[in-house]
Amino acid sequence: MTNSLHENLPWVEKYRPQNLDQVYGQQEVVQTIRKLAKDGRIPHMLFYGPPGSGKTSTVIALAREIYGKNYKNMVLELNASDDRGIDVVRDRIKSFASTRQIFSSGFKLIILDEADAMTSTAQNALRRIIEKYTKNTRFCILANYAHKMNPALMSRCTRFRFAPLADSAVGKGIHVVVKEEKLNLPEETEKCLIPLSRGDMRKAFNVLQACAAALDEEGDPITIDMIYECVGAAKPKSIETVLDAIMKNDWTDAYGTMDKVRKAEGLALIDLIEGFVEVLDKYQLKPSTRTSILEGLGDIEYGISKGGSDKIQSTAVIGCIKSSLENEQ
Repeated sequence: MTNSLHENLPWVEKYRPQNLDQVYGQQEVVQTIRKLAKDGRIPHMLFYGPPGSGKTSTVIALAREIYGKNYKNMVLELNASDDRGIDVVRDRIKSFASTRQIFSSGFKLIILDEADAMTSTAQNALRRIIEKYTKNTRFCILANYAHKMNPALMSRCTRFRFAPLADSAVGKGIHVVVKEEKLNLPEETEKCLIPLSRGDMRKAFNVLQACAAALDEEGDPITIDMIYECVGAAKPKSIETVLDAIMKNDWTDAYGTMDKVRKAEGLALIDLIEGFVEVLDKYQLKPSTRTSILEGLGDIEYGISKGGSDKIQSTAVIGCIKSSLENEQ
């Protein structure tokens, strides 16, 4: 890849790990996979966990270590954007798995990304192919949710759980990007970005790139407000302002404050609810009060997902918090 093309890549791809040493977090998984690769005993694998936790990066880094520069000839990668019904399993996957490389020893690798989106028929067809071509092919199945996978298909794979990345791992990735891109990221802004990424390295990189693109001049600092605006999350000060109005003022004033903050910051009601839960989690409340608030906000969130009226749900949030906190006193 030429330097100009490499420079224009999204940062998620530009800074994707090139080997297993560069994979952030997931040390136990990486150590196990490396030992299996060193001993030449790679099994069929199932990587499952939340988005941005390093599943795709890990398997591509593994392929690079096993095959070197020639890895693309030995790997078939199918993503959710591809049609992966029964025909693709019978044609593309079967034809790739059934052929051997003339000038290469060892096995080929088939990567099925976001396999939990495959149809159940395709997953059933895949079971037999995995067994039949084990001599010269290994499958690595990537999924966000293991419970959506066919149990019979899962039983043919060694499972590796990818947990959300620790804050320290996300911080390491951010430091690499900041250094390479010569960004001015103050410490307080970094401390704000890491929790907002919620263990998702991809999200952290995308937010950084969006903020960097919004800077007026190169070298300007990335501010906390820019991070919150890019993520679309409610600022803690705004949440505190609305909560304060709900707890201390009457209903009309509380609704007016909530509406004003939402319009000023362009927030959806669901964003405010998530903010309320995080802030109230730090409050010293009775277990019964906390349960009442969470149960009420959960019902409201369900109502929003079903297309409930925004105004009605907003008033329900105020009523839920007010009535629960009144019982606290």
